[in-house]
Amino acid sequence: MSIFDTPELHAFRQQVRSFLQQNLEDDLVQTTRGNLHLKRPDMARWQAILNERGWGAPHWPESAGGPGWNELQRYIFEEESAFADTPPGDVLGLFLAGPMIIAEGSDEQKARYLPKILAGEEFWCQGFSEPNAGSDLASLKTIATQDGDSWIINGQKTWLSSGHYADLMFCLARTSSDGKPQQGLTQFIIDMKTPGISLQPILTMDEGHSVNAVFFDNVRVPRNNVIGELNKGWTYAKELLARERVNNAQAPRTKRDIIEIDRLARTLFGPQGAPLIEDARVQRRLASLTMDFVALESALLNVLAQQMRGEEPGPAASTLKIRGSELQQRVSETAMSLLGHAGIVLSSDYGGGLLAQEGQGWAERHLFRRVVTIYAGSNEIQKAIIAKSILDM
Repeated sequence: MSIFDTPELHAFRQQVRSFLQQNLEDDLVQTTRGNLHLKRPDMARWQAILNERGWGAPHWPESAGGPGWNELQRYIFEEESAFADTPPGDVLGLFLAGPMIIAEGSDEQKARYLPKILAGEEFWCQGFSEPNAGSDLASLKTIATQDGDSWIINGQKTWLSSGHYADLMFCLARTSSDGKPQQGLTQFIIDMKTPGISLQPILTMDEGHSVNAVFFDNVRVPRNNVIGELNKGWTYAKELLARERVNNAQAPRTKRDIIEIDRLARTLFGPQGAPLIEDARVQRRLASLTMDFVALESALLNVLAQQMRGEEPGPAASTLKIRGSELQQRVSETAMSLLGHAGIVLSSDYGGGLLAQEGQGWAERHLFRRVVTIYAGSNEIQKAIIAKSILDM
């Protein structure tokens, strides 16, 4: 029996499904299906609809504006949203900046920033990685120097997702060189319109502009924009990254993708004129994806059960990130294999007829997903965390 098989959760699922059917407009569905990198107005529009219903941040506590759901309700919501092809919203604000401000921010910061994240009125980016400090985040060189009631920040960040349309950044900078490298880092909130910030786009091989390089040249940040305690940024970053890694498992979206691949296999035909689903090799690949997804979902549900008991995921977050990201890559590889020439269509701008429409969006996801085993801490780093934390190596 599934843990979701209760009258209460069945009723909740139907409530979510009905809401999505009544409020999710078809143009948003089609945009989400055909594009990996959505435009801010589309994400903000759907976020405003969710917020009006009180569902703007399902994982936030009720005291911060969340709906007061438990982890199983949240998972059902994410699953139904994935099946309905809803826009993802401002992931960095909802899943990273918001929870960190809830946990560590001042009352003033909570009142200033949380309502606008919920309403989709302000978007965030994450200033962590640098050219020589990616997975080894403690070696970052961006420096914050105190100047009266302000901090002056100089340095560079790279792979800045969504930075070109973000209003705000949560940024990790060095405020002390004493002790271990991890001990002198502080989290700052930076307005992206502050003088001294310059942004340089980085175009990725999926033909998308989703990441950037950002440069800080004597950027002045108010003292009250420090999140939590001075020099405790590494502690907050570790907690934040653990949440990010659980989210990066992307189980609901992967489940939806596997179902879509099964549909494609039943719709597309092979060289002999038979549906691809009748090919034993295709059946084996689908069975392998399904089994690995079931294992991933089981592990994720175990972590959710831990969180319901008030426990942090710990190194389990690393295992979820590894298995989830690897499965995302295999899913898109399988889709591209089934689609053949239709899979190379990046967008409807290229034309190509009905078959090309089947492939729309898959090439973009396939190319971009080369990075999912790298961001949020590369999978090699995650294996080192597992070796140290679980295997005591």
